[in-house]
Amino acid sequence: MASIPCTFQLSAKAASRRLSPSRLSRVVPASESGRVGPTCWFRFGNKDAEGAGIYGSQARDDFDRDDVEQYFNYMGMLAVEGTYDKMEALLNQDIHPVDILLMLAASEGDRPKIEELLRAGAEYDVKDVDGRTALDRASEEIREFILGFATKKA
Repeated sequence: MASIPCTFQLSAKAASRRLSPSRLSRVVPASESGRVGPTCWFRFGNKDAEGAGIYGSQARDDFDRDDVEQYFNYMGMLAVEGTYDKMEALLNQDIHPVDILLMLAASEGDRPKIEELLRAGAEYDVKDVDGRTALDRASEEIREFILGFATKKA
């Protein structure tokens, strides 16, 4: 399953005790404790994968069924659909999870995700059971984005 590694540090004082709600106020950020370590952050408001910090991080086979389910939930598709039936129908076909994710991202107009998936090797011409591709599911603007990215990549 895809994930973004992120670590945080607690001061030795806080880490040596069991953390309870009453003790959380004693937790000192790593920057104030004098300890040096990795930090992480998310960059919001970007319109491309590189600006969002997800550029080139995964390959085609790094995506699996769990990624499809997480994206389905994250984008609120379960709330709209009310069931996992459409997602399960896609997963039960012989379609790679990264290609399913591209279909879902194209239908949502999620440019950073589309770019990430295309960089990972997703194929935009894979058809679902109804014969629809990611291009068929996309708006005209997103369709042009996908085709433009594909020609730029080639």
